[in-house]
Amino acid sequence: APRMSRALYIHWPFCLAKCPYCDFNSHVRERVDHPAWEAALLADMRHEHALAGGQRLESIFFGGGTPSLMPPALVARLLDEAEKLWGFAEGIEITLEGNPSSVEAANYAELALAGINRVSLGLQALDNETLRFLGRLHDAAEGLAALEVAQRQFDRVSFDLIYARPGQTLAMWEAELARALGFGTGHLSLYQLTIEPGTRFETMVRKHEFEPLGDDACADLYDLTARMTAQAGLPAYEISNHARPGEESRHNLTYWRYRDYCGIGPGAHGRRGGVATVRHRKPENWLAGVAASGHGISEEQVLATRDQAAEALLMGLRLSEGIDIEALGDRLAMPTHLLVNEDKLSFFDNLGLTWRRGPVIGVTPRGMGLLDGLLGAIVPEALVAP
Repeated sequence: APRMSRALYIHWPFCLAKCPYCDFNSHVRERVDHPAWEAALLADMRHEHALAGGQRLESIFFGGGTPSLMPPALVARLLDEAEKLWGFAEGIEITLEGNPSSVEAANYAELALAGINRVSLGLQALDNETLRFLGRLHDAAEGLAALEVAQRQFDRVSFDLIYARPGQTLAMWEAELARALGFGTGHLSLYQLTIEPGTRFETMVRKHEFEPLGDDACADLYDLTARMTAQAGLPAYEISNHARPGEESRHNLTYWRYRDYCGIGPGAHGRRGGVATVRHRKPENWLAGVAASGHGISEEQVLATRDQAAEALLMGLRLSEGIDIEALGDRLAMPTHLLVNEDKLSFFDNLGLTWRRGPVIGVTPRGMGLLDGLLGAIVPEALVAP
């Protein structure tokens, strides 16, 4: 039987301008038929509730293209329906993902009245040269102005920055991070620049347009980040996320703790009862799917037990709290000795890279800088092999 979801992800695919940072250029629309979209999103939501209802929602997350440009009336209608279907837990977190533009910031007051109580802003950097390198459309002044508006309108605000950029020194990052901490938000997402296959950055590296920082320099920047955020009262609770105690992103914790969540809207992914769901990515295909079937699902995959175990471990070991392998074993009806490589775990324990407290295992702050390598050794190959 499906587990009962306590989290809802709502994906809004549209952008108003071509975005060099993401691949949603095909989703640019000058006009959107909002009544049609409201009806389709409500239908998609009701489908998910029929399969994963029964528990009050603890978090709702609006993400996607430019969700901060959703009409506040549409946001309010979706939240009203979600509350009627699932009910809201006390203190529910309702997050909106936003680009830090002045156009979107003008929408914040009405979005707060509609029910949004947390916003996550993609600032990325605090200087214009870096923003141009990252391909962002906003400039530093516009981003900081949007942050100021967000802090006036919402109780909980987070923003993200990217570090370990080409040529970035410890002194440069220390100054930028100190400035970021000075804005007083309760949550920061701080990501190292990674060169992913098939991205613009990979092309630039191949053409020798810039040289990525070396591993040692990245490790030094990571250590500095951990030290400064901890001293400021925002310790890392996940490898790249830092928060004051009690202000961790509840919705992202759903993913990292490998709990069920329902995803609706074009391109949305979900997990419920050991089934992975994927919605049609193209908006028109999603709308057609909802019209034909009452939902926008393009694929439902029953996950093998080993796949669920691998996902849970790879996500849970990113958290400073670690993961309870006995609880995971009970949940998946799988013996714990098949979940982790005990010899490797003991070896890393002795090196101070991992820890164990009863059935709970985790990675130390020192080990987090080596997380990918540690995961490859701790999680048995039998779980992750194709």
